[in-house]
Amino acid sequence: MPSSSNDLRKLAIVPAYNEADMVGRVVRDIQRHAPDFDVLVVDDGSTDATAAEAEARGAIVIRHPYNLGIGGAVQSGYKYALRHDYDVAVQVDGDGQHKPEYLPTLLEALHTGDEQADMVYGSRFRGDPGYKVPLGRRIGNLIFSIVLTTLTRQRITDPTSGFRMTNRRGIELFARDYPHDYPEVEALLMLHAHRLRIHEVHVRMNARGFGQSSIDYPRSAYYMAKVMLALFVGLFRRRPTPIEATGEDEPGVAPPDPQATSAEAVATGEQERG
Repeated sequence: MPSSSNDLRKLAIVPAYNEADMVGRVVRDIQRHAPDFDVLVVDDGSTDATAAEAEARGAIVIRHPYNLGIGGAVQSGYKYALRHDYDVAVQVDGDGQHKPEYLPTLLEALHTGDEQADMVYGSRFRGDPGYKVPLGRRIGNLIFSIVLTTLTRQRITDPTSGFRMTNRRGIELFARDYPHDYPEVEALLMLHAHRLRIHEVHVRMNARGFGQSSIDYPRSAYYMAKVMLALFVGLFRRRPTPIEATGEDEPGVAPPDPQATSAEAVATGEQERG
């Protein structure tokens, strides 16, 4: 990996599903606060103008023909990052909750001498979260925090945060295997199992701008039970080996045209799981 962050190839992965009202702002803010990051919007089967809004702002766009869920969308981004030789990839949600102004802070924490981390994520709960987090989400987050802190033997304060940045080691791992349904919590356990170093920094986030969260109150109990089961199953399952950037198992994403500002991909068949 290049020694200076200025020499790194950096990609912002923006998973988006029916976020036409917000995704353009997200792309614009990334370009404003982190102009050295390329922006890839993964349109996860949207039925609105999400892809068009992203393209209009100059983002690279991958289109899924149908909705795969947040895990499938994020993994498509990691596969793209792996194939196109990026050194750093960061997830920035398309709903406007994550603040791109923190990208330089995350990048600095990713490369800090002897304490270099393989993955850095933004935690709302190391200080002021920036908005009123619903009580149910706070309780659920606290339960996951206790479980993951116990399993990893390091303090994890915001395991449901999707605002996370990883280096090449993390890109290789997540391109090979990434949890699909509600991936944030399980992905932390995957990183720990592969002995990748995790660090967290305090960030403030926005309340959701437009659209609707995929996890509403009727689904909360199901979400909790499913993630807890996935965590404990994940303790015993065989771990995938990170792969080199062959692109052989990637959905058909062609190399970007230097003259173009967007690219399309059609996901064919079932994504390979480790």
